[in-house]
Amino acid sequence: MEKLNLEKLKADVLGTLISKLDLERLSTVQHAKAREAVSGLILEIIADHKMPLSAPEKEKIQSDLLDEVFGLGPLEGLLRDPRVSDILVNSKDVVYIERGGKLEKTDIVFRDDRHVMQIIDRIVSKVGRRIDESSPMVDARLPDGSRVNAIIPPLALDGPAVSIRRFGTGPLSVDALVELKSVSPEMMHVLAAAVRARISVLISGGTGAGKTTFLNMLSQYIPQSERVITIEDAAELQLAQGNLIRLETRPPNVEGQGAVRQRQLLVNSLRMRPDRIIIGEVRGEEAFDMLQAMNTGHEGSMTTIHANTPRDALSRLESMVAMGNMNLPEKTVRQQIASAISIVVQCSRMSDGSRRVMSIAEITGMDENVISMQEIFTFVRKGIGPNGKVLGTFKPSGIRPKFLERLRVAGVTLAAELFETSMEVA
Repeated sequence: MEKLNLEKLKADVLGTLISKLDLERLSTVQHAKAREAVSGLILEIIADHKMPLSAPEKEKIQSDLLDEVFGLGPLEGLLRDPRVSDILVNSKDVVYIERGGKLEKTDIVFRDDRHVMQIIDRIVSKVGRRIDESSPMVDARLPDGSRVNAIIPPLALDGPAVSIRRFGTGPLSVDALVELKSVSPEMMHVLAAAVRARISVLISGGTGAGKTTFLNMLSQYIPQSERVITIEDAAELQLAQGNLIRLETRPPNVEGQGAVRQRQLLVNSLRMRPDRIIIGEVRGEEAFDMLQAMNTGHEGSMTTIHANTPRDALSRLESMVAMGNMNLPEKTVRQQIASAISIVVQCSRMSDGSRRVMSIAEITGMDENVISMQEIFTFVRKGIGPNGKVLGTFKPSGIRPKFLERLRVAGVTLAAELFETSMEVA
């Protein structure tokens, strides 16, 4: 049967199906039983239409309509594919995905803008958010933790747009990260020791560079005996700690009241006896409170920041502290940063779609009015291989970091060879 006729039949069957279903009663029935009942009803309706269909066509209509009733419609198939890391709905008939670090256009289409809006409403209503003309932007998340951003007219000119950032079922293991050549074993040994010894880490990088993934992975080295509090705008972190409290910001309600920002959560978390505080991403005036916390007994705290280089990350932190209207002298802010943060990890997404740790830098203190930094490890690019892969070397700078003394006091010793061994990426 032609695709056009198949889509029309599917729309007709869906219309009949919805008119026959008691959706309120359906929501109280066990999922598997409800799915089985609706599946049988779909086949009955298809038979009533007396259209000549092959078995695969019937199966396709049945599967699509079940996704429409119980899932996210045309997006459900993409959500089942573990290789898809981003789903980007530009408009009702333009959908892109990122698979293996590369963007590609799909042949998925929605019936109309209303169809896209139904999917958006289904997502946001489950987490107590709303989206309409008075509030045309929303951040939400799926049950698996994937982050969703939706924006609708009048702000989106070509119809509703949806961006879904997928997350794995759990933090990547160190072996997997090394196998993917995202980082060298020597770099991981050093960072693992730093986390165990309660040395504060700032993870910097652009969008999609793997900052949150790397933060999740580093958190595996936090001792289980410590109490950890996470603070996020949209919950993405997947920590395995037993003594863990997860906090999430809240947007304003219909009247524009009741918003709870990261800064308020951070101040409140200090009264909850945390050993470490992990902020999903620092992006505003909460930067000052975070630095204060790191300087007053919450060493070993971690966060991520959007920046292209370690030096840019520190400049952005300065700007964020200024957003808090503290009117602090520039030198005082830099002293706070230099004493609070010891390590800056720079992540980047390569042209071949792979993610790499480009640099591990140590903040060594202040040199007059400037924060002093020294690079411990770096990734040196050498070009592109015949298969399109980025070639390069993870190289140590040869400098012994100052925090080695803090590691020694914490009972952690590192072999000298860690700071002398290079690793080729081919």
